[in-house]
Amino acid sequence: MKILVSACLLGCSCRYDGKSKPSHRVLALRNKHTLIPVCPEQLGGLPTPRPPAEIQGEKVISNQGADVTAAYQKGAREALFLYETLGCQLAILKSRSPSCGCGQVYDGAFSDALRPGDGVTAALLKQHGIRVLTEEEHEKISQL
Repeated sequence: MKILVSACLLGCSCRYDGKSKPSHRVLALRNKHTLIPVCPEQLGGLPTPRPPAEIQGEKVISNQGADVTAAYQKGAREALFLYETLGCQLAILKSRSPSCGCGQVYDGAFSDALRPGDGVTAALLKQHGIRVLTEEEHEKISQL
């Protein structure tokens, strides 16, 4: 199976802070599946490192007050394009991220509090009927 995966989960230093968040469970999938790395924020044109951002209403705003919604939307469209073009069957995305978060994201106040919701990319993929997991769904990942 081909799986679209947040590149930071595979060890790519593409997060807002210039670091990665490798997941050993996700990396272990490479033994049975083809993992396709993607960083929607970079695909949307944002630099690495970059100011942290959170979803506020319908917009994505950096902690410096910049509206980065357009870059997040562009990155989401590019991730969807790669998913479809490369014939992926699943996406595993970074939890709580304003692009990749699935089920929970930060509340938009930069307070480290969480609220129910999806990041921009996760939401777009779900709108297209794509199954999205996070690296924290250990049981589901171990069944792949």
